[in-house]
Amino acid sequence: MNATDWAALAALYPGLGDALTPAQIDALPLLAVPAGTTLFREAEACGGFPLVLDGEVRVSRSASNGRELELYRVMPGEMCLVSSSCLFLQGTLTAHGVTQRPTRLSLLPPEVFQAALAATPFRDFVMGLFASRLTELTTLVEAVAFQRLDARLANALLGHGTQVHTTHQALADGLGTVREIVTRLLRRFEREGWVELSRECITVRDSAALRALAGAGPEAARRP
Repeated sequence: MNATDWAALAALYPGLGDALTPAQIDALPLLAVPAGTTLFREAEACGGFPLVLDGEVRVSRSASNGRELELYRVMPGEMCLVSSSCLFLQGTLTAHGVTQRPTRLSLLPPEVFQAALAATPFRDFVMGLFASRLTELTTLVEAVAFQRLDARLANALLGHGTQVHTTHQALADGLGTVREIVTRLLRRFEREGWVELSRECITVRDSAALRALAGAGPEAARRP
């Protein structure tokens, strides 16, 4: 790895420089992969601790019926909880990761990752990221278990500006449901005048109504 990329990586992952020897730094691979590349799959052994320099990785869990639930996304300086858990437990991966745009990343081999954890600054950084990611997953579980799907869909449409460039299938994957249900709900939103649907684009017409629905919370799920 060249000095420029290493400096950028060390800035994104504090404590990493203290945890690795010069020889280990020189041996770090730098992978450049296009969007849509599968980096790892369920039931496989973990190839190492991913260090994302730039780009984005979507981590999802698949069900036997083909449905998929997005767990989280790994951005530069963030941690993949599935990979780190696999390394901690020396087990197999429980989800799969796919790049969402051109991505550059490095991998700490399992034995190097275990040795690096002996350095307190890096270990504290990893544990902090682990706790933060676990909190995100707890929030996701709460939403899936207690919040109505229409409220979750409304929330997914907010925060992206007036036009949301996506597909019904992508929304369904993110919400852990099937495309047909998302399409049905979006058409309901359109009838209400909240959105306007077109090919791979959803135009938000009434963000206040979507915010009200998104904020319905667990109580709304208990309404008849």
